[in-house]
Amino acid sequence: MQSSEIEQLIKIINRLPNMGERSAHKIVVHLLNRKNTVMENLLLTLTDVYKKSTTCRICNNICTSPICDICSDQKRDKSIICVVASISDLWFIERAGFYGGVYHVLGGKLSAVEGVRPEDLDIQKLKQRIAEEIVAEVIIAMSADIDGQTTMFFVKDYIKNAPVKITTLSHGMPIGGDFDYLDEGTIIAAFSNRRDL
Repeated sequence: MQSSEIEQLIKIINRLPNMGERSAHKIVVHLLNRKNTVMENLLLTLTDVYKKSTTCRICNNICTSPICDICSDQKRDKSIICVVASISDLWFIERAGFYGGVYHVLGGKLSAVEGVRPEDLDIQKLKQRIAEEIVAEVIIAMSADIDGQTTMFFVKDYIKNAPVKITTLSHGMPIGGDFDYLDEGTIIAAFSNRRDL
């Protein structure tokens, strides 16, 4: 039987995405067995990230400065904006390592079930960016599920009068597919074969 503090730690880790109770127990045992190395480093890093993390004022990515590394990178093609639903989608595309433009994170997908409404998405900032920056193309990169497709058409309709090419992902994105479950090859194919929307 563990102390109440250790039980609380297990419960917190168990609440993380894709984390079962057995895995949470293993992680806590691992941390406790390496208290002075792994656990201490984790504690210091978590504290540091907690204090410094903020949202990029341009694209809504999570970072530790007012403007994220992607938006401040002079080598990025700022004339192409890839619109994604979440930060995890942005990170997934970045992990694939092929996209050289910038991003705009909406902060979710429209969903009647989850109560996400148009006003819950950060779309006004996107329209403002298109008006103020030199933007040639907006890639609306949504998952192929119903909420993703609804959001895609909503974004398209919202910016349809802007003088930009509006594209979406093509081959490689299965119907009902989500970014988290795609491999890098599939997402590269989807971007390479994107089509006008």
